[in-house]
Amino acid sequence: MKNSLKSIRETKPLVHHITNWVTIYDCANMTRAFGALPVMAHAREEAADMTGIASALVLNIGTLTSDLIDAMIISAKAANEKNIPVVLDAVGVGATGFRDDMAAKILDSVQVDIIKGNYSEVARLAGEDARTRGVEATSIDADPKKIAKEYADLRSCVVVMTGKEDIISDGKRVFMVKNGHESMGSIVGTGCMAASVIGIFAAVNPDYCDAAKDALCYFGIAGELAAGKSGGPGTFKMHFYDEVSRLSDEEVQAKLNFKEY
Repeated sequence: MKNSLKSIRETKPLVHHITNWVTIYDCANMTRAFGALPVMAHAREEAADMTGIASALVLNIGTLTSDLIDAMIISAKAANEKNIPVVLDAVGVGATGFRDDMAAKILDSVQVDIIKGNYSEVARLAGEDARTRGVEATSIDADPKKIAKEYADLRSCVVVMTGKEDIISDGKRVFMVKNGHESMGSIVGTGCMAASVIGIFAAVNPDYCDAAKDALCYFGIAGELAAGKSGGPGTFKMHFYDEVSRLSDEEVQAKLNFKEY
């Protein structure tokens, strides 16, 4: 946690995204607001080369096509070869069979270091009986902390389950992050932006479980600060970017709200 933002702003890690078209602009802006550098290269012909010069790779299947999945696998293989962290945002898993199959194809083809999704998306990946309503989470019967821990252990990765309270596990440790505000759910793309932020923090911290926990704390605190100044979704989004750009490590330390189990 100490000096996370300082490290990001000093090193300006390049984060390569193959992400969805609905939120690509927001992900780029959020990455820049944190002090990192975004790049969005989706073509199979250059995906591996771009990943090779990046510090993290973020994959998001929100608007997936077969070609995009191929580009993601090409990029992730390049990242695996260079030990660059790979984040997969499993958007909409549980909504359609095609989406479930493509997420499984990525996970079976490459090493994903951080799997991120809402409660029902991750539960579905883990084999639970869970459905997703479009890209919105539905309730699940199982304990999300248990799902995250067991699935992280199975996949030898970090699992992040986002919701009102965020769950992060590497199969041994389990964190619950309570920072954030309900206004974050009033705009489209908050989850996608969170994946970008996780990629940023993973680029400067090789402990990916700690990095994901830190990312969601910083992100959530910025949301809390923005909510205190906004009058609705439009002004919230404006203030959200501003508060991210103004954050300091010292301010975050005073506002942290997480628990380790």
